[in-house]
Amino acid sequence: MRELLIDDIRAEVVRKSVRQLRLSILPPLGSLRITVPLRTTEATIREVVLRKQGWIRKHQAAFRQRVPAPTLHYESGEIHYYQGQALRLCVHEQAGRAQVRLLAGELHLHVPLGATAAQRAQAVARWRRAQLQAQVPALLAKWEPIVGAQAAAWGIKQMKTRWGTCSIRARRIWLSLELSHWPVACLEYVVVHELTHLHERLHNARFWHLLSQAMPDWRQHHQALRHGQLAALAENATVASSA
Repeated sequence: MRELLIDDIRAEVVRKSVRQLRLSILPPLGSLRITVPLRTTEATIREVVLRKQGWIRKHQAAFRQRVPAPTLHYESGEIHYYQGQALRLCVHEQAGRAQVRLLAGELHLHVPLGATAAQRAQAVARWRRAQLQAQVPALLAKWEPIVGAQAAAWGIKQMKTRWGTCSIRARRIWLSLELSHWPVACLEYVVVHELTHLHERLHNARFWHLLSQAMPDWRQHHQALRHGQLAALAENATVASSA
């Protein structure tokens, strides 16, 4: 990994065994990361950055205008998002194992006495993961016949720069744990997006055509994830482009 300064654009360059150069604008302040094939020359990287500088500056500016997500301490009274709803957190310290319950528009977190903020966060993350794991099978059963592609495996993991990924060779899709913050329709969109990659690896015209055939209203969910105002978005969304 190295850093290049191209005009006034600072870029982090990562060389990997990939076929295509990829530009990513990363949170929280819109830093630029360029993932390139191993033998890509510096001259090629500079040419791409200069050619795409309008796109880069536009999305960097959008990131910098966003309101930073508040730091969560997992204390009573905080607002936490779940499936697009703002929920008040209620912390209960008591003997026994940590557990989370959703009751009457509030998120009740039961933790052992003296539990740290990190331990509370882990308890909520486990609950979020369990909710997603319970939802995804039904979504796959619904959308696989529509997309015409079936995932051999799927999983949930913490991802800071993507909502989902797809391993075409293994036919495995991964979904971001952060999707639990968003409405179910956004989760559905990411599931359909990753299933579509089983037909087409690249974000090219064929990919977007297949996605539109399967889910005609995908753009509104895409835009919600990309430009939404949930507190989670400012630190978890990214913008990417192929050269």
